[in-house]
Amino acid sequence: MQADREKTLRLLRTARGQIDGIIKMVEADRYCIDISTQLMATQSILGRINADVLKAHMEHCVRTAVESGSEDEKHEKLAEVERVIDKLTR
Repeated sequence: MQADREKTLRLLRTARGQIDGIIKMVEADRYCIDISTQLMATQSILGRINADVLKAHMEHCVRTAVESGSEDEKHEKLAEVERVIDKLTR
């Protein structure tokens, strides 16, 4: 993985802690808006992590493929990016 490993792990652990907190909120039958707020905060962190990972992929893996001169490798990496974009827009 080309993204900042320690930053990624720290953010993932934060998201895990938030999810654990959300589970406790649901178990305690907390107010729906409070649960929703925490869910959105967790989604935001996961979105930032994903953006960092994808940016690092573009800066390293895709750039390397493009600079390699191999048409097959270029097409493969660009197809991967297209598939990710399709998933993100669903």
